[in-house]
Amino acid sequence: MADIQHPITGLDDTVHQRVRLAIMTTLCDGMEVEFSYLRTTLGLTDGNLGRHLELLAQRGYISMRKTYNGRRQRSWIQLTPVGEAALAAEARVLRSILATIDGVNHAESVP
Repeated sequence: MADIQHPITGLDDTVHQRVRLAIMTTLCDGMEVEFSYLRTTLGLTDGNLGRHLELLAQRGYISMRKTYNGRRQRSWIQLTPVGEAALAAEARVLRSILATIDGVNHAESVP
């Protein structure tokens, strides 16, 4: 019998973590957003968001750039092509898991 792995083995722990998944799905439209927009939208503290962004940047999933408005620094975040691919792969795995659930539910409803 062939070794069959559950679809969950395909999840990327970096992407799948709920805050990082929320960050990446917020950025998935290709737009560059400001740090404060992500912080407010996701209801995070500066430190918490910063740590998640740092991890995503280390993996190459996002790019960050800094600008200045007078003396005030602004940070801009955007999903990279590597991040887009990782998010697409995560979505495929999640769809596969849901298909497994749907198959079980469908089998239960067949007389």
